[in-house]
Amino acid sequence: PRSDCIVAEQQCLSDSTCNATYRILESCTLAKSHLLPLDQEGRVRCLGAELDLGNSSLLHCRCHRRMKRQEHCLRVFWTVHSSMTDGYFNLETSPYENPANEEHWKTDYNKLAALVSGKDCSQLAADATNPCLKATHVCNLSKKCVRLRTEYASICTKGVGSEETCDRRKCHRGLRNFFEKVPEDFTKRILFCPCQDEICGERRRKTIVPDCSFQYNTKPNCLWLLDSCLEDHICKSRLADFQQNCQPADTSPDGCALQDHAACLQAYMGMIGTPMTPNYISNSSVEISLWCTCESSGNQKEKCDQILGMFESNKCL
Repeated sequence: PRSDCIVAEQQCLSDSTCNATYRILESCTLAKSHLLPLDQEGRVRCLGAELDLGNSSLLHCRCHRRMKRQEHCLRVFWTVHSSMTDGYFNLETSPYENPANEEHWKTDYNKLAALVSGKDCSQLAADATNPCLKATHVCNLSKKCVRLRTEYASICTKGVGSEETCDRRKCHRGLRNFFEKVPEDFTKRILFCPCQDEICGERRRKTIVPDCSFQYNTKPNCLWLLDSCLEDHICKSRLADFQQNCQPADTSPDGCALQDHAACLQAYMGMIGTPMTPNYISNSSVEISLWCTCESSGNQKEKCDQILGMFESNKCL
C-alpha cells in the first residue's frame, strides 16, 4: 500500500523545500475554506505549489477508513488536492486506500456461524423468517459488535418521541464508530439483511435510526446537504469514495463502471454517519435515498437531481 498521509506529511515537513511548498498549500486551503476568493496570482501560486509536489510521496498518499487519526490524514490529503474540489462536486479521486488492501479486518465468520448453530435451535428457527433479527443475534455474539451497536442506538434514540431533539452529530459519530470498528462480517449482515416482509424491512430501516440520523422535521434541499458535507473532511472524503466506486455503467454486468460491486457497497456504508447519511425509504422495498428534496432549487435543479440520483437510481448500488 502507498504511504499514509500522516507519514508523508512528516517526511515533507522535515525537508525545507517541501515544507515551504506545503505551507503555501495550507494557506490556499484556508482561503478556500473561508470562501475568500483568490485572485489570479493567488490561484497560479496555489496550482504551482501543487505541481511542485509532483513527485513527492504527499501527492500519492492515502488514508484508511479505520485508522486512528483519520481526520488528520484526510486534512493532509485535501490540502494537497485542493484544486480538485473547484466548483462542481465531482470529487473524482478517493482519499482512501483500496479496500482490498485492508483485508486484515476480516473475521472468521464460519467460526461464528458454528457458534450460532450450537446456540439455541428454537431461537434460530424463529430467526429464519426474519434475517435482520438473525443478524442482530449474530452481532450479540461479538462483545465489540454489541457494545458499539448499543452505544449508537442509545445516543440516537435519546429525545425521540419527546420535546428534546437528539444530538445528530453525536449520533452520526456513534454510527461511524460502529461501521468503522466492527468487522464487516457483522455490519454488512445487519445493514443488508434480505427481507420478505415489512416487519423485517422495518427492522432493517431502523438500523440507521431514521428519526435522528436520517430525517429532519422538514426535508432540506439536497444542495444544502451537499454543502454541509463538503465542509466536513470525513463526509467529503466518503462522498469522493462513493463517487469513485459507485459510478454506474450500463455496459457493465454488475452496473458498476469499476466492475466492483463490493467496493461500492463498502463506499455506501462509509456514507452512513455523515451529513449525507442514506437510508431505506420504506419498510417494503430496498430502495434507498437521501433525506432531501430538489424542489425550489432554481437554476441548480439539474445539479440537485444529480446528487439525489447518485443514491436513488444508481444501478451500481
